[in-house]
Amino acid sequence: MTGDKIVFGVIGCGRIAPKHTESIMAIPGAELAAVCDIVPERAEDFASKYKAKPYLDYHDLLKREDIDIVTIATPSGSHAEIGIAAARAGKHVMVEKPMSMTLREADLLIRACRENGVKLAVIHQNRFNQSIKLLKNALEAGRFGKLTHGQATVRWNRGMDYYLQAPWRGTKLQDGGVLMNQSIHNIDLLQWMFGPVESVFGYTHTALRNIEMEDVAGAVLKFKNGAIGLIEAASTIYPKNIEETLNVFGETGSAVIGGIAVNRVEVWEFPDSEAEKEQIFAAQETDPPNVYGFGHREIIEDMIQAVQTNGTPAVPGEEGRKALEIILSIYKCQETGVPVKLPLIED
Repeated sequence: MTGDKIVFGVIGCGRIAPKHTESIMAIPGAELAAVCDIVPERAEDFASKYKAKPYLDYHDLLKREDIDIVTIATPSGSHAEIGIAAARAGKHVMVEKPMSMTLREADLLIRACRENGVKLAVIHQNRFNQSIKLLKNALEAGRFGKLTHGQATVRWNRGMDYYLQAPWRGTKLQDGGVLMNQSIHNIDLLQWMFGPVESVFGYTHTALRNIEMEDVAGAVLKFKNGAIGLIEAASTIYPKNIEETLNVFGETGSAVIGGIAVNRVEVWEFPDSEAEKEQIFAAQETDPPNVYGFGHREIIEDMIQAVQTNGTPAVPGEEGRKALEIILSIYKCQETGVPVKLPLIED
C-alpha cells in the first residue's frame, strides 16, 4: 500500500475492463496505477483515457512494487496463469469469471494465493445487487421454509458479430459457451441460494452461431437439501437481451428476481410480506445500462476491506469454483449422456 491508498493494476483492456477501472477510480482511497494489454493500441488508448501507465506484458506490470491488487479481465483461458503469476509476485488477485477453464487450474490458483499469503476474489458482482441481498437475507432468516426448487434463466442475444470481435470467443480452450461466459453469474447465484449440489444432468447445443461451444443449454440440478434446480441459458434470443432471472420457491415463500441483470424484484410473497412489498417495489433499482449491472464497485470495495483487515473476500476462490464445477459437470453430461455426481472428477 502507498500511504493510505490501495493501488491497482488492471490486466486486460477489453469489453469488461472499463467496469473495473471506473469502479476503482470512484472509490476513495483506491488508485489506478497501471493497465496492460497485448494489443499496443488498446493498451495505449486505455491508459490515456484512465491516466495510468500502459504495459504490453503483464509480467512487467507485476514487477511494480507499488501495486497491491490486480484485476484480471483477459480471455478466460488465461485467468489462472496470470492469477498464479500475480500471487507469486505478492499481489492480491481479483479475477473475472470464470476463474479458470478447469478445476485443476482453479485449484492451482487457489493454492498459489494461499501459499503466497494474498487474497483471491472472483468477480461475481451480482451478489451485490440490492435485490439479491434482499433474497439472501430472506433465505438466511428461514422465510422460505423448506426449499422446493429454483431456476436460473439467462435469455440474452449474442450475434455472430460478437464472436467475430476476437478469435478466442466461443472457443473451448479460451472462452466456453453461453454457460461459461454469460450464465455463470446466475448459476453462481442459484447455488449460493440453495447450497451444495449432489448431481447434475444437462444438455448443450450449438443452435445458431458458428462457434465451438454451446449457444443454448438446459440442465437440472439436485441439491443435497433435496431441492431441484433448473438452468436455462441462451445467447440466441431474438432480437436482443430479454432477462436474467432467478426464481426461488419454498413451502412458505416465493421470490422472482428479474430485470436485465437480476436487478429487480418481480415477485415477493411470504405470509407476512404485504407491508414490506410496498417498500420493496418503491425502492427498486433502475435497470443498469448493460448486463454487467451495478455491483463491480461494491465487490472491489469488499476486496479492499479484506486486504486492509486481513479478512476474507465475499467471493473467495473456493466460492468461485462452485459455479465452474457445475458448468463443467453439464459439459461432461453432454459428452457421456449420464448424470454427473459431484464432486466432479475431471478426466
